[in-house]
Amino acid sequence: MTGADTRGALIAARIDRLPADRLPASRLAVRARLVIGAVTFFGGFDQFLIAYALPALRAQYQMDTATTTLTITVGSVGTLIGALLTGRLADRFGRVPVVACFLVLYSLSSLFAAFAPNVEWLQAARFLQGIGVGGEVLVAATYISEIIGPRRRGRFVLLYELACVTGLVMASLVSAWVVPSFGWRALFAVGALPIFVAVALRTVPESPRWLAARGRYDEAEAVVDHFEALAHKQFGTLPDIELSPSATATDHPRLLDLFGRRYLRRTAVVSVLWFVSFLVNYGLSSWLPTIYTSMIHLGMSTSLTYSMVTTVAGLVGSIVIATTVDRLGRRTGLIVGLLGGTVTLGAAAVMAPATGPGVMVFVSAAALFVFAVSLVVNLYGPELYPTRSRAAGASIGGVFARLGVIVGPIITGLAVGANGGIAPVFGVLAAACAIGCVTVVLFGVETARRPLEPLSP
Repeated sequence: MTGADTRGALIAARIDRLPADRLPASRLAVRARLVIGAVTFFGGFDQFLIAYALPALRAQYQMDTATTTLTITVGSVGTLIGALLTGRLADRFGRVPVVACFLVLYSLSSLFAAFAPNVEWLQAARFLQGIGVGGEVLVAATYISEIIGPRRRGRFVLLYELACVTGLVMASLVSAWVVPSFGWRALFAVGALPIFVAVALRTVPESPRWLAARGRYDEAEAVVDHFEALAHKQFGTLPDIELSPSATATDHPRLLDLFGRRYLRRTAVVSVLWFVSFLVNYGLSSWLPTIYTSMIHLGMSTSLTYSMVTTVAGLVGSIVIATTVDRLGRRTGLIVGLLGGTVTLGAAAVMAPATGPGVMVFVSAAALFVFAVSLVVNLYGPELYPTRSRAAGASIGGVFARLGVIVGPIITGLAVGANGGIAPVFGVLAAACAIGCVTVVLFGVETARRPLEPLSP
């Protein structure tokens, strides 16, 4: 090792020994979870906002299936662009400032959506919202993974990621009350609240791993000194430092490294997993309230309530995987979740439920597994890459996730428009889960309880 490499390795080792995973006692853990978690909460809150607003929008503007599909997917196209932009920006300019910028964009776009005079302006606002969400969530997850040691990194990161699922649940709860009483505009106005979280981000220090990877060792050491001072005050003596190889400092993150011999297989696996999990997740959820109202002919309030039950089921599955992922491992957790999704969705395709409760039971059972898979993929992706290109690697996976977000609702929309029932949709989504499961079984790499630097040199 050169002197610079030794400095970088020491910074990483000092981070890894911090007791940030001793939840809930660690102030470092609480602060990071609250502020960065708030970012992800509102990212989750937004993701299905349009789904819960659609029944009211369709009634007000007499939207046909094609317009409805465009209104859903235009936001997804925005998230794809956000994911494309965010990795390079975060690897070049830092995690925290990029999250803050995308969060401001999202908040202002939400306010724009609340005052949109027609469907076209609403679609434009949703496009900008999508860019904001696509940018902030991936970088926030990368930041959290970089400040936590290996022993219980999975549990900590997924408990943080639960903020996203909690945002989904809150969106369903708020929608069930707000939309029937105050209309869809009030729902989007709530989405402007994250502007205050952007201010709170000023209290969050930059990732010391990123600072070290950029050769800014003095700044990185100052951040770790602060972390250690908090830990000493709370826990007393810290464990001994165990050096691991450090990422080489560089001013230019090397995107092509992710497609070289060392990381190509990982990039392919992450891309497949992100595409599959988000295709299934959004294919199920984005149209669900509209399916209840237009195909099963339920009232708006009942439709939103049934959709809320499915989201709560997804939260339960997410809590289970968050508390067990370090024992199960990432690979095993993904296999179990994808296999469960294959079985439940396959059964739904065969039985073809035609009643509200029947659809709710099958979709909720699938959500138990599918939400958990999406959560683990958000943890798994950043762990597979070195610090110098971690956000870029997560961004590549995020691009495929956003492609899944686009394709999933289109598949469901085609079925709704063709009036062929939803059984074919369940069949396609079950096949997607099966493809993801086989991919992990054949090519997945286990990352649980392993330091980031030796895992991705």
